[in-house]
This record gives sequence, C-alpha cells and structure tokens, in this order.
Amino acid sequence: MSYAPVLHAEWLKIRTLRSLLGALLALFAATTAFSALAGVSETSDPDFDPLFTALSGVAPGQIAAISFGAMAVSSEFHGGALRLSLAAVPRRGRWYAAKLTAIAVPTLVVGQLTALAALLVAKAGLGDAASGLTAGEQARGVVGCGLYLMLMALLAAGLTALLRSGVGALSLLIPFVLVVSFVIGDAVGGATDFLPDRAGQVVLYETYDGRMGPWAGLGVTALWTAAVVMAGAWSVRRRDA
Repeated sequence: MSYAPVLHAEWLKIRTLRSLLGALLALFAATTAFSALAGVSETSDPDFDPLFTALSGVAPGQIAAISFGAMAVSSEFHGGALRLSLAAVPRRGRWYAAKLTAIAVPTLVVGQLTALAALLVAKAGLGDAASGLTAGEQARGVVGCGLYLMLMALLAAGLTALLRSGVGALSLLIPFVLVVSFVIGDAVGGATDFLPDRAGQVVLYETYDGRMGPWAGLGVTALWTAAVVMAGAWSVRRRDA
C-alpha cells in the first residue's frame, strides 16, 4: 500500500474517535480562555511581557495537545488494533510515518488558530498595555505557538509508541511540564533552559534574555521530539504487535 491511502486511513481513525476531537477542542478552549483571563490581569509588574501574557494560555492548553498525541497512538494498543493496522500496512515505518503526519497536521492547524484567537482576545483585555507589540512579534508568536504545540503532540506520540502505553506517556509528560520544568527547574539553574517545554516557549516572549532566541529554542524542542520519535520508531519496528 502506498503512503497516501495509509495516511488517509490514519486520518479516518482520528476523525472518528470522539476523544481525539475532544482533545483538539479542549486545546482551543483552554488556551483561549486562560489567555483571555490573563488579558484582564494586572500589568504593573516591571517584568510584564505583553506577548507572553497574551499567549500564556498555552501553558495549560499544551496538556490537551500532549493528550491528543498520546491518545492517537495508544488507541492502537487496545483490542489488537495495531495487529490489524500492520496486517494492512506491513511496512511499519510507513505506518508510523502516516500516524505521525495525521497527528502533526491537525495539531498544527488547530494550534495556529488557537494562538491567533488567544492573541486577539488577550489583546482586547490588555488594551494599551499591548500597543507596543509589532506585527512581526505577533506573527512570530502565533506561528511559533502552533509549531510548539505540534512538537509537544509529536513528543507525546513518540513516547507512547516507545512505552506502548498512553497512560505511561501522560504520567511522565504532564508532571514534567507542570512540576519538574517550572518548579524544580528554577531551583536547579540554567541547564533547564534546554528542556523541551522551556526552550520551545521562548518563542512566546516579546523579549528574551536567555541563552537562546525563539527559533533556536524551538530547534531544541524539535531535537527532543526527533529523538523520542526515533525511539518510538525503534519500538514499532522491533517489538511484537
């Protein structure tokens, strides 16, 4: 079977699973809602960054993106679904690539729309506090936000393929992005700047004083994602269905 029908089949799986569509809806709703709340927050803090404030809903919203990537792959490990998929597509690498593409594209599209909506509603609340944002900074934030969410979804998908468990992947990633990176990370020091979530979120800031710029930070996140995705590919190729 060629790549196109394999991709079509994987897209049909995602489109017909309500939990996956619900995760994308939650991504949009949570990110937009938290950004709207941030838009009416206090702006007198000297460290106030209007772009990050407008896109701060990404912090809770990324949990939905991670869940989407994990659930899309973990569904294959229930009821012998993976055996059926590989019976139809014996070339495991082709099946895995199609699965990742079917995860990446909708996450990227929804992520871009979500970032744009979050920016608009937050700017309405911030008013003059956001007037200094240039068109280039806003475009960079929106595009970068969509790419970041896509990379986090793929990271979760690769980890799920490696562990063969969506619960296992979520149990590692969600505490990591909510606790380890931001609570323990601040106490550890600058090495945490190279963690996938912290590096990728540099693109959400108007100004950045760390070791990396916005696109370099996304590059670090992409390297983490590539490493985990390749580990997942090894698991798919080498382990029994």
